[in-house]
This record gives sequence, C-alpha cells and structure tokens, in this order.
Amino acid sequence: MIVPGDPILTAAQMRAAEGRLIAAGSSVGELMERAGAGIAEWVHRLAAGSDVLILCGPGNNGGDGYVAARLLAGRGMAVRVAALAEPRTDAAAQARARWNGPVEPFSDAIAAGSAVFVDAVFGTGLSRPLDPTVARKIEALAPSARLAIAVDVPSFLNSDTGENLGSDAVTPFDVTLALGALKPAHVLHPGASRCGAVRVVDIGLDRADIPASVARTSTPSIAKPQPSTHKYSRGMVAVVGGPMHGASELAALSAYRAGAGYVLLLTGGLPHPPHAIVRQRWSADALADERIGAVVVGPGLGRDDRAREKLDVALATAHPLVIDGDALHLLDPGRLHARQAPTVLTPHAGEFAALFGEEEGSKIVRAQAAARRSNAVLVFKGADTVIASPDGRANVLPAATPWLSVAGTGDVLAGAIGAMLAQANHAPFEAASAGTWLHATAANMLNRCFLADELADALPYALERAHG
Repeated sequence: MIVPGDPILTAAQMRAAEGRLIAAGSSVGELMERAGAGIAEWVHRLAAGSDVLILCGPGNNGGDGYVAARLLAGRGMAVRVAALAEPRTDAAAQARARWNGPVEPFSDAIAAGSAVFVDAVFGTGLSRPLDPTVARKIEALAPSARLAIAVDVPSFLNSDTGENLGSDAVTPFDVTLALGALKPAHVLHPGASRCGAVRVVDIGLDRADIPASVARTSTPSIAKPQPSTHKYSRGMVAVVGGPMHGASELAALSAYRAGAGYVLLLTGGLPHPPHAIVRQRWSADALADERIGAVVVGPGLGRDDRAREKLDVALATAHPLVIDGDALHLLDPGRLHARQAPTVLTPHAGEFAALFGEEEGSKIVRAQAAARRSNAVLVFKGADTVIASPDGRANVLPAATPWLSVAGTGDVLAGAIGAMLAQANHAPFEAASAGTWLHATAANMLNRCFLADELADALPYALERAHG
C-alpha cells in the first residue's frame, strides 16, 4: 500500500539500495524470493481463484515472475508461464529451474490469453524502446484480461521518467506492484496513467537507508488557530494586481480561504464582495508594511512596463514571494540569487520552458535543476505536479482531478501557497507543498465540473481534512 511520504527512487538509487542489502549479507536470489512472495500474495488476493498467466522476461524481473508462479501453483492456483527469452542472469535461471511447470512460447500464450495477466517482462532500468512486436503482444493481453497486473513497472515504461518506450497503448494496467519502493514512472505522466493502482511490495529494504530527498507528497502539518492568535499572526498576504482584476481577486480570495488572517489586494478595481479583502491602489511604497508575511505577484498582472515595475518593487522587498502567471514571463531567474527572503515560483510547462529552456531528464530532475539555478522553490504544475527545493528535495503530488483544467485555478493555487508562506511555521518548501496539497485536495473533493471561484470556496474543507 502506498503511504504518503513514501520515497521515490530512480533505477540507479534502487540498484544502490539493493546493493547495500547484498553487502549486508542478502543474496540476489533471496531478494528475488522476497519479491516473488510479495507478488504472489497480491495476485492470490486479487485473482479470486481465476487462472493466471505470467509473462517472464530474460532478466531479474522475469525471475520474480518465476518465483511468483511457483508459489501461486503451490497454493493450488492454475498458473501458466510464458517466456520472452531464456534467463540471462544466474538468479533468474535458478528461479526458472525451480518452476516445475511448462514454459510456453511467448506467441502461444498471447493467443490463448488468460483471465489474470501478470507482466514480468521488463522492470526498472529499461531505457531503450521496446521491440514493436513484443510491445504489441503485451498490449494485446491487458485489455482482454479481467485483471492486468504489472511487476515493478509496465514493461513499456521508462521507470525514471514515466515515458512510453515504443508503445502507443492506452489501456492501463489495473495494478502495478512496485518492488521495494515507488519509482518516478508511478507518479509522473504518462506513466502514472498506465500503472493503475500502485502497491509497494516489501523486499526488505531498510527505510532508514533509503534516500528520502524525493517523496510522494504527504498530508501537510498546518497549525490550527489558538486563543492567542490574531489576524497578523495567522499571516498577512498582499496580492499585487493588474489589469485582469479577476485573476488577482481569485488569488486574494483563495489566500483567505486557505487560512490567511489579513489579505491586502493592491489593484485599481472597485470594491465588491467579499468585503473582508482590503483593497488599495498600487503605489511604490505599497509593500512597505512590515507585517506583510507574503506577497503574491503575477495573477492578472499584465506584461507591460507597469507590470515590470510592480515586479521589480516586489523583488526588492524583504517579503517572501510567490511569483506566478504573468510575472513569470517578466522574470530573469538569475535575479533571485540576490534575494535573502524565500521565493516560490509556480510555472506550468510553457512558463517553465520560457524560464529555464528545454532541460533534459524527468520532470523531477528538471524541477530540481531549475530550483538550484534560481535559488527558489519550484512548483512545476501539470497533470503531475513536482515541488522542488534548491537543496535537492522534491515532492510529487498524486494526480488531482482533470477538472482542474479550467481558467483561474492557477490563481487559486498562488493564493493558497501565499497563505501558507505567510504563516511563520512554514518554510518555503513546506509552504509550497502544503498549498499545493490543499489545492489538489479541494479539487478532488469537488470532483466535477467547477469554476475556479468554487475551488477557492472549497479550500476550507481541504484545510479541515489537513487538521484531521
């Protein structure tokens, strides 16, 4: 079962973790037995007595499949095994030798099909495109089976990036059994949409020995107001507006809904509900109030000289900043290195490319590199959202509802992060993670077609869920 906060390991990190287990006295065969036992337990539980077909590849992923087949047959289940090729590792060869049943040719097994299909062909570490003939055969089984289960990662995914490797199939697996730890493909699209429900199989890794720099986002720690709390201690957020008043209004409203105690909207718009938002016209000293806990600049700002002047003023202050929307198009990331106060950038893919260029690597790797380059916390938005810190830490948000793809939801996110950043108990990385979690949780609670205004109104309910 996936636990919020679970670490996410690349193929190299996973090999290193397994290497430490082997150095401590475990053998590759023992790790394979543990993996196979975990796979067998899940398949036995989910198959509900149906016949099972396990496709085994030539590497250790295939070896895990042979072990699972042997253990399932020992439980009295009808199990068939098909092999893509002869085992190429000693441990996989030993696992096959211990399987007492027949091994079918790959093509024959594909033609016969099965109620339950287990893909143990290729796992973590595959980086080259899959042979098109092999890919098509594997793809043919997933939609025809009642239950399709992948071992570690579906065989046509790059485990480090989530990219498809020579496969155009759209039918997802029902379940993916991640061996030892989550991999980037389980949380980054398009891979995440192909994995189905992801469950982690324990193979004996010491969690204290697993690098925790990249993890799945956990429920944030957000303090409730105490009897001594007042509006400024709950956080004062200033939103720098521009000609598109609706965007800055949404950011201001969401800052309030996410728990800020005082929201100042610096815009030329006319007052209207909610009247709790304090509206003032912009001036060069508008951000001089030392009680301001965070400034949100960008939603509705515009991209003209007037907008650039406002951004320059915000950058020159000692206030923590959330830079979003239009301001990202006016920003030179190099300027942020001189800032002593925390800065959070919230780009989507187009804004990220404009700021940092077309970087190589997974979305996690690119976000981490951009955070280091800009000396700012990055919230790299999208169907999968990565929050990265200059110190190398990263959180990956589980997929939120696709109904978020509507105008104004980014403005709501900027305001929610601003509210978290304004609170004294939140460092910038934690504030960005908390605000992003609230935003996604509110959207998932609505779970239907909604307006950005309604998303802002749902933030208090997400906040209550965070309070437990």
